[in-house]
Amino acid sequence: MSRARTASLTLDEFLPYRLSVAANVVSQRVARVYAEQYGLSTQEWRLIAVLGEDGERTQLELIKRTRMEKVPVSRAARSLEERGLVRSATSESDARSRRLSLTAAGRRIYERVAPAALEAEAEVLAELGPDERALLRSLLERIERAASRALKQGP
Repeated sequence: MSRARTASLTLDEFLPYRLSVAANVVSQRVARVYAEQYGLSTQEWRLIAVLGEDGERTQLELIKRTRMEKVPVSRAARSLEERGLVRSATSESDARSRRLSLTAAGRRIYERVAPAALEAEAEVLAELGPDERALLRSLLERIERAASRALKQGP
């Protein structure tokens, strides 16, 4: 009886591994900006960035927007609130839900870190030309859409 040949896994050629490694290295570079200067974790910065860009949001909306799990979002929100960078208010439409927004101090951090984060991103992308950057963004969007569809379909 012949056994079907099993595909060999080579991590350096495995897309999830490569994406994860690349994301970690890029995030670490950008994290220097907000971690060293403001003592923010990656999760905290993501919430500040979303609130800075989108305005007031519920924790559920933040979970969907950041693709982070509920517990890290809750912890980051609580930490930011304790530091006076985010305010929380009961949602008018759902008393069980809290709406988060940046305080003036949180807004100042967002306005200082966002340009520095963009500079760090430009540094990372410096070896790519404009067409390559556009292609990279397009390919990442397509991969995200395909993975999201696969998640909705189940195993």
